[in-house]
This record gives sequence, C-alpha cells and structure tokens, in this order.
Amino acid sequence: MTMNREADAASIVLIDQLNKWFGNTHVLRNISLSVRPGEKVVICGPSGSGKSTLIRCINQLEQHQQGTVQVLGEVLDGSVRKLERIRRQVGMCFQHFNLFPHLTVLKNCTLPQTSNLGVPENEAIERALNLLDKVKMRDHANKFPSQLSGGQQQRIAIARALCMQPKVMLFDEPTSALDPEMISEVLDVMTGLAQEGMTMICVTHEMGFARKVADRIIFMDKGEIVEEAPPERFFTAPASERTRLFLGQILDHGVNAQ
Repeated sequence: MTMNREADAASIVLIDQLNKWFGNTHVLRNISLSVRPGEKVVICGPSGSGKSTLIRCINQLEQHQQGTVQVLGEVLDGSVRKLERIRRQVGMCFQHFNLFPHLTVLKNCTLPQTSNLGVPENEAIERALNLLDKVKMRDHANKFPSQLSGGQQQRIAIARALCMQPKVMLFDEPTSALDPEMISEVLDVMTGLAQEGMTMICVTHEMGFARKVADRIIFMDKGEIVEEAPPERFFTAPASERTRLFLGQILDHGVNAQ
C-alpha cells in the first residue's frame, strides 16, 4: 500500500514498509498501514501471522528493524524521550491484564497518573473512580486483583489505560484469556469506547465485535497484510482465497459474525 501526503497528514498512526525479524524468522514483511483519528481497525488472522507483533511495534514493546512507525506525528527512531511521550498517549490492554497484584483496584488506576503524568492524588482518584464507574467496577475499587474474575480484571485494565487519557487504544487479544461467559462484558466496554469515538486498533478473533464496531478489518497471514476491507465486504465478498478459508474455519468453530 502506497501512502499519500493527505493520508500522512491525517493519520494518528502511520506505518510504512515495516519489517521485523526474530533471529532468522521474518515475522513482519513490508507492512504499511495508516489509521486516522477516530477510526476503529480490527486485525485478525491465524496464530503466528504477526498480528500481536505488529500492534506491539506501535508503542515499541517490539522494535522493528526496517521501515518507519509514526505515532501522533512522532517518528519512533529509538529516542527514549519520544517514546515516553508516545506511551503517555497510547493506551494498551493485553491478554493477561498486567495489573499490579499487590495494589488495590483504585491504586492500580491512580499510580500511573501520579507517577507518569504528575497528576495530584485527589485528581487521580476522582478520574479513576469516574472511569471505574464507566466500566461498572467502582464497587470493587478497594479490592485486589486476585479477588476479581478475569473479565473484571480486564475491565479494570481498560479503566487504568483510560486514566492516562490516551489518544489511541491498542488491544492485543483482550478476550483470549477469558472464559466464554466473561467475554461479553469486556466487549461491551470496548464497544462503548468505539461509540464514543476512541481511536482503536484491536487484535481479536471476535468476529461479531469486528463486524459491529470496525471501520476496517485487516487480515494477516505469514507476516503480511493479505486483505484490508470494510466489515461488510470483508465478510460477504472477501477478495483473497486465504481470507475465505480463514473465515470458513473460524465461523465453523462457532464464532458469530452476525
């Protein structure tokens, strides 16, 4: 995909000819992608296709070897100062929550604000409680993560990320570690964020969520973008045989795309 100047100027995330290796394994191959403010982009594909590696390159949890990654107008070039600025504005939710087990829910949400943003304690608490309300977890503010279900912990992780007032949210398979009955409560929170206009890039196999929320769906295989399309076209008329095979397999295993 060739980037044009108009796309460059409007993009909150701009990736151009990105290549990444783990040793001799070429895990990302010439990836180009732009995401505009307010867009919701879902990335899907089989295991080992490079989805999570791609999303982790956006905030440099994984460093690429070739190509460029530009976020919020900053080209990530190894500068620690640039990276710190970007990470304050890019929220991320992982598969396994990454909450501090020795801190209460409230402290998990206030500590990043006070330590990274310099927010006064009382202001951090007010913001945290408001966001815990948003994810329907305020009543659990004084509990520890071990006292909560997986779905509850993931909602706390989303609230913690939102406490930093990010301009873009990254989700790396946020429901894959959850029991089936807990998935919907997390997807409901994510759907609400999407409806409010949050810029989102989400790696997921939840095809119903993708069809409902995404502006674009990107299908990856073997480290490459195979197909990129709006949801309706992606599900009803995929251009690639590889995409059709993937959708057939995932839908046959009970994933609802309606």
